[in-house]
Order: sequence, then C-alpha cells, then structure tokens
Amino acid sequence: MTHVLAIDQGTSGTKAIVVDATGQVVSIAEVALRPEYLPGGGVEQDPEALWNSVIEAGRRALEEAGVPVAAIALANQGETVLAWDPATGRPLGPAMVWQDRRADSICAALVDSADDVARRTGLVLDPYFSAPKMAWIRANLTRDGVVTTTDTWLLHRLCGAFVTDTSTASRSLLLDLDSATWSADLLDVFGLSDEPMPRIVASDQIVGETMAFGRIAIPVGGLIVDQQAALLAESCLGPGMAKCTFGTGAFLLAQLGENPARSAAGLTTSVAWTLRGRTSYCADGQVYTAASAVRWAIELGLVPAADQLDAVSASAGDSSGGVLCVPAFAGLAAPWWDARAAASFTGMTLSSGRGHLVRALLEGIAAQVACLADLVAQDLGQSLTRLRVDGGLTRSAVLMQAQADLARIPVEVYPSAHATALGAAACARLALDPTLNPADVVGTWTPQRTYEPLWSADRAAEHLARWRQAAAATSTAWTPKEAQS
Repeated sequence: MTHVLAIDQGTSGTKAIVVDATGQVVSIAEVALRPEYLPGGGVEQDPEALWNSVIEAGRRALEEAGVPVAAIALANQGETVLAWDPATGRPLGPAMVWQDRRADSICAALVDSADDVARRTGLVLDPYFSAPKMAWIRANLTRDGVVTTTDTWLLHRLCGAFVTDTSTASRSLLLDLDSATWSADLLDVFGLSDEPMPRIVASDQIVGETMAFGRIAIPVGGLIVDQQAALLAESCLGPGMAKCTFGTGAFLLAQLGENPARSAAGLTTSVAWTLRGRTSYCADGQVYTAASAVRWAIELGLVPAADQLDAVSASAGDSSGGVLCVPAFAGLAAPWWDARAAASFTGMTLSSGRGHLVRALLEGIAAQVACLADLVAQDLGQSLTRLRVDGGLTRSAVLMQAQADLARIPVEVYPSAHATALGAAACARLALDPTLNPADVVGTWTPQRTYEPLWSADRAAEHLARWRQAAAATSTAWTPKEAQS
C-alpha cells in the first residue's frame, strides 16, 4: 500500500502525518512554534526553528508509522516570506509572518497602482500578501540573497529545487492571475524586478528527492497553500462549495472552478490549485486573528486554556450580555482591508464578567466569518447552503453554534483535525499516480457534527448590524454609513 508523508507547516506549529492510499492517517507528529509579536505590527518567526520543526515532525511521524513512504508533500503558510542565501540555504534574517503589518507603508506609497494590481492579481494591495513584505525586507533588512515565501526556502533545503506552486504564487501580488505566470510589470511595481523568482509548478508535480528524513531518497511533490489544501480535503470541488478553517486566523474559501472571476464585494480571488493540467480558482476572505485572539485571552487570564472556552462562556449563560468584540488584533482584512484597525470590546457594564467577554470574542470571530459568507454569496449570486469547517477552534461548540446562528446556514465539522495535511497528501497521490483524479483522492466523508441555526433571522440580522457598527468604529477604512449597507 502506498503511503505519503504530508507536512503542514503552519504559523503556530508544524504537523506531519503519514497517510495510506485510502486516506487513513497512520501516524501524527506535531512540533509547536511561537511567532514573536513585535510593537508596530511586526510578526516574525525564527527560520531555523521553522526548519527544525519540519525535520523533527517528519522524522517522528515516519518512525511512528514504521512504513516506507512513496512521497513527501508540503503545505505552507502562503504569505510568510524571508531572505536567504541560495548557495548555502542560510536565512539572512527572520521570517515575516503573513500577519505582519509593517509593509503598510509600502502599500500606501503604491496606492495609485492599487486598481491595476487588483485587476491583474485578483488580490488587494495589502501588507498581508507576499510582495509588500518582500519589498519591506529589501528596503529595511538586506539586499543580499533571494527573498521568497517559506515554501521555496524549505523545498530548496529539502531537495535543492527553486520552486513554488501556483496557489502559493497567487498569494504574492506578483502573479498574473489569468495566465498563472509571474508578471514583469508587477515585479517592477514593487521594486522587485531584479529578484530571481522561483519556477512555478503544479500541485501534482514531483520537484525533486530528499534524504532529509533518513537514508533513502524520497520524492517531493504535492505542494499547496494550507488553506487551499483544506479546500481540497473537504471535497469542495464544485463551484460555490465553501469551507472555513479556524486556525491562527479564520479563512473562508469558496470554489470558483476554472473561472478566475474578480470579486465585486471586497474579497480576493486566488488559484485554488493546478491539478491534471487544469487550474481552479477560489474566492477567499480572511479573519486575521482567531486562535491567536484566543491565545491573547489566555495570556490575559480571561480563560485558562483553549479547551475551557465553552466552560467559561457558559458562566455567562447563553448570552454575551450585550458585549460585542471586533477581533481586529492584527487589523481587518476583507472587506475593510485596514491594517491600522484595532480590536475592541464594546457594550460592557459593571455586570460584564469573564464569560461575557469570552463569548463576545467567539461571537466576534463568527460574526466576521458570517460577513465574509455574505460577501461570497454576493459574488456567486446565490447564498451558500452550508459551510464546511476545520481547524482547532471547531472544538468549541459555542463558536460553531454562533457560526451557524449568524451565517444562518448549517455548519459541517470535518471529521479529521488534519484537513490541511490530508489535502497536501491528496496532491502527492495525484503526483504519484497519473490515473487518479481529484475526486478519487479526497473521497467522501460524513461530518463529525452538524450545527443547525437556532437564532431567528431577525435576531441574527440585528446582532450583525450592531457588530458591523462596532467594526466600522475600529476601522479607518469604513464609515458608519457604509457599515449599514
């Protein structure tokens, strides 16, 4: 039976799983990582710690599985970048994490190019994406080496390749979305025209071999952005099917098929994947802080641990007592795109307790995702009928019920905690066997649990109207009048 080692290199840790040909997980290993949050919006990771986590998690998963693997797949963070020496693989500074907002000044200086950049890339001119951070590194840290996303660096260390896949490249603001190729004009816009750019490959392509995990050379293939990997694992293969991953942030993606339609509602359009010679696209919206907002609450003592979210919320009953939270701890993404927005709690009184604040935080995450679901529906011309979800925060019944209540659709919890890694493994299986198609490698699954909406439509609408007003007050990009629309 063909086994695959799939590595999910994320913001707060690296997970490695060994998967058999039926998609069953044989072994799991995880290594925690902790980004450093700096004053002024900086968020960094130690690249060597990141690399060591990949090697340690991979070796532990292989040792536990005790079976040979036919390929190694890699899912990556998408927009996290670093400078490094291509001769030695040595990092030339810290990795700038996707949450990092320091490149806001780069974007502000390019505002006259914003419409053209959006038209060509499907994205918004925002420091969330790769190119502004790449330009910031060149302006403030080093002119040496190359500057790329972390997947290119990891793959170079693993097998000597200088590549990235189409889904990762589409998150850069440097890719012409329609042709899925680097744009010389866009590189010039960001002052990166002299930068060597990695070769763009498909997600079902073998790019080399590595001996980093043992004495036997293993093919490397199955490269994809983490969120798109989860979209694939959750069988969102047809236009209009959507999922949301509740991890460090929350990320809602909706499948568009082979049509790279630009959003008219403030969302972004990216490559979902290139498989079997065909490129599929997705619309996506982002909540920058989900689990990272929970971590903040834990560090402040609002809740003792993530597995106590529901217990603390229950201490306040089934209501936040009028307290609202806008979890803009790292700014607001779609549709506000305001790097300077700040988090807020409003509606507090002397009777507000920890339970009210924790419930408001969870409802704030759910409200922002519900707003994204509304925007996706506007772009699609039809409402979503259900939302598939994965990620660590799906263990919170309070959050998931709030999501169903506010989005007014059933929420289906993916039955595995490893959607991203399973999506990468599916890409690797396609790379190994040309007779398979995407539907073959994701199969069918039954939700672990389905949350049905309990709130009335009027209650959900009233809550979201109040929440949008609170969001408008935190954002410099929207006015209260706009928030009503």
